[in-house]
Amino acid sequence: MTTWTVIFEDKTIYKKNGAENGTWYEIDDNTFWSQDKFSNLWSIQYQTTPLNHEVEYKKNKLQSTYADADIGDFSQFITKWDNEHLTNLQSIWDNDNVTDEKVEEKITRLGARPTSYNSNG
Repeated sequence: MTTWTVIFEDKTIYKKNGAENGTWYEIDDNTFWSQDKFSNLWSIQYQTTPLNHEVEYKKNKLQSTYADADIGDFSQFITKWDNEHLTNLQSIWDNDNVTDEKVEEKITRLGARPTSYNSNG
């Protein structure tokens, strides 16, 4: 089961698969985070089981379901996380160097440099 946590104040998105450790990314995109629809949101807990989706508010409401929050499809957060994760994977690949190694040798050792990432498969 994949679970997601979004913390609006910290501009972070967390993805966790089952019992594995998850990964947090701070998403540096003020245009995204400053949308009016997010102005009263504190956090989102989003799981593969829709009944467990929960939104917490800063004020006037304690919590609601994700659907009741009416803030759009959750894929908007997954896309942000996926983009940040791809950047991280590319950085790891770029910095995994062996002295005097040719690009072809690096590709043989590591595989091709990542060019895309999709949490949904």
